[in-house]
Amino acid sequence: MQDDGRTTNAPADAPDPEGTRHTVAVPPEAAGDRLDKVLAAAVPDLSRSRAQALLEQGHVRSDGRTITDASQRVKPGQTFEVLVPAAEPAVPEAQEIPLTVVHEDADVLVLDKPPGLVVHPAAGNADGTLVNALLAHCGDSLSGIGGVRRPGIVHRLDKDTSGLMVVAKNDRAHHALTEQFSDRSLSRTYQALVWGVPSPKQGRIEGNIGRHPTDRKRMAVLESGGKHAATRYRVLRAFGRTAALVECTLETGRTHQIRVHMAHIGHPVVGDPLYGRGRAARAGGAHASNAPEPQRGALVGFPRQALHAVGIAFRHPASGESVRFGVGLPADIADLIAALEGL
Repeated sequence: MQDDGRTTNAPADAPDPEGTRHTVAVPPEAAGDRLDKVLAAAVPDLSRSRAQALLEQGHVRSDGRTITDASQRVKPGQTFEVLVPAAEPAVPEAQEIPLTVVHEDADVLVLDKPPGLVVHPAAGNADGTLVNALLAHCGDSLSGIGGVRRPGIVHRLDKDTSGLMVVAKNDRAHHALTEQFSDRSLSRTYQALVWGVPSPKQGRIEGNIGRHPTDRKRMAVLESGGKHAATRYRVLRAFGRTAALVECTLETGRTHQIRVHMAHIGHPVVGDPLYGRGRAARAGGAHASNAPEPQRGALVGFPRQALHAVGIAFRHPASGESVRFGVGLPADIADLIAALEGL
């Protein structure tokens, strides 16, 4: 128990590979306090700002629901489960990991990230990341740009999403690219295989995205709260009624945005382990039933989300000129498309 008498904090659970778990109970005298204040008082060495970050990251749960609102006023008897992620190495180490470089100059590096490569170190992925590879590729010149933990990184792709990323090689480039992400002048284009054929064949999906109310690892389109998100899509090719190759352009850059938005309209990305369930999964199953073998097996068995960043365009930080880069689909998605021929 804390010596201020305001909250009770049960002993941490048994060791967890994700970090340390704490149970925080709210006593009557803490009624009406902000949640971040209560958590900071109850969990050892936890500051208000750190508590706010844990809430934002989906590491706080109550009654089976993920809680993200730091300003929520607590009630007596409420219990909150808090996960404090395991400590990570202070500075990533350089590691020789092959990179597919599309363009490189003194200011920026554009690369084609393979599926399976995590962008930066985090809980469960302390090394073997893109950051480790960049430190080896660029040397000491990259250190600290954009922060010690994420040197050079101005945006990210999910582990199993492949495709183009731009990396800043100096502070000027990092600042310029970050501004372009903020004002949405940097353009990113993706292609994805989705279940079914969206109708209409081109359109705009708009819906605020935030943490899923009951699953902290997922995002969701929320009726209230969350952050504004908009995605434009168009069908490039349909494979019967079973699947379609779509092109998506981001107007905003929210976590898992394309995956969440396509699932929201009933056309989840093929192979998506997080969002290919529920209503979207039922739709996917219905579409899969239309496909003969071996096409059905190829779709159902695809081992990752079939999502690839095919294009990126931005103003070069040094010259101010508009530059654009593009790549084709990776072999695994191209092979899946080939398997769908004839549908």
